Amino acid sequence: VQLVESGGGLVQPGGSLRLSCTASGFEYLFANFDMSWYRQAPGKERELVADIWSVGGRTMYTDSVKGRFSISRDNAKNTMYLQMDSLKPEDTAVYYCHAGPAYSQGREIRYDYWGQGTQVTVSS
Repeated sequence: VQLVESGGGLVQPGGSLRLSCTASGFEYLFANFDMSWYRQAPGKERELVADIWSVGGRTMYTDSVKGRFSISRDNAKNTMYLQMDSLKPEDTAVYYCHAGPAYSQGREIRYDYWGQGTQVTVSS
């Protein structure tokens, strides 16, 4: 199983970035997985930024990014995205892609897959 993030980098405050997470090697279809973005800033705990459900595509955001970030997925491409607008210095962190749990035939199947992370730095 592989989750590969891309799209991180250095951006000025107020700028935008689009992160991608491409999955491969899943036992179940990508569409069956709940997918999430987490981030971890230096000296802080890893926190959930946003997630998108496998069923219905419902989304959830942590309060600090509501109205600025948008999570989406393209199941045909096995890819999840995080569009980040109006970036702030406090958004600086390593951003991680997470997959799990999966759902099949009405059952929840516990998975806990992580990508390697991509650095996002917001600075002038």
